[in-house]
Amino acid sequence: MNKSEMSSPPAESEFRPRSDRAFFSGLGVLGGVYIFLVVAMLLADGSYAFFGRDKDIEGHPIAAALANPKIQYAIALSLISCTITTILSLWVSVPIGYVMSRFEFRGKMFLDALLDIPIVLPPLVVGLCLLIMFRLPPFAWTSEWVVYEIPSVILAQFMVACAFAVRTMRATFDQIPLRQEQVAMTLGCSRGQAFWNVVLPRAGRGMVAAATLAWARSLGEFGPILIFSSSTRMVTEVLPTSVYLEIQAGHIHAAAAVSMIMVALAIVVLVIARALGLRQAFY
Repeated sequence: MNKSEMSSPPAESEFRPRSDRAFFSGLGVLGGVYIFLVVAMLLADGSYAFFGRDKDIEGHPIAAALANPKIQYAIALSLISCTITTILSLWVSVPIGYVMSRFEFRGKMFLDALLDIPIVLPPLVVGLCLLIMFRLPPFAWTSEWVVYEIPSVILAQFMVACAFAVRTMRATFDQIPLRQEQVAMTLGCSRGQAFWNVVLPRAGRGMVAAATLAWARSLGEFGPILIFSSSTRMVTEVLPTSVYLEIQAGHIHAAAAVSMIMVALAIVVLVIARALGLRQAFY
């Protein structure tokens, strides 16, 4: 082989990329399995809710559920408690997320782990911890008005939902450049003024995401409520406990109907939150 042959460029066919068909097939299979399970789960639940008939319930399961005063109470309490929980979660998660994102201090790693405890703990354990806490002073002094009452529902939802909101707000503040805040302070703004006028307006979409996550998490909360609030009809009954009570009574079609109501509420909230988030993106 002479020198000219050794220095000649390789053939064009050697640079042709290989087909990505196998790669995209793998992605489709791995992701498609989960999507298929989600769709199949909703279809199965919907088949019981829309086409099933319960011998102990007159009429269509969803219509019967919506006409049931107990279910109406559960829907109202769920909407009110989830909304209050979301507002409280935002009030707490915004300052905590800002501090954890912007400042370094001793014990930050410990505090970071502490904030994740409601996420990693089993929900039943969260409810048990709250129940025990209100047996000890000073919380025991207010247990008569909290435990097994409506405030316990809100507190149980808040303890878990707020942890998710904190994580969302911290990630939001991490994505906002620190330089903008520093420039505002060099122009005469205090730290508080820079926060309110520069940082917080840019965190709008993150707040919408945190509120959406907190509301949806509150709507599906069951374990802490069952332990800390019990499942008393027309008192602390929310939609998840309604599903539990209907299953305990052997009304599987009614339980499916209530669960479909929860799915519909969750979809409405997610659509509204996405629309608000997209609207904020253009202003």
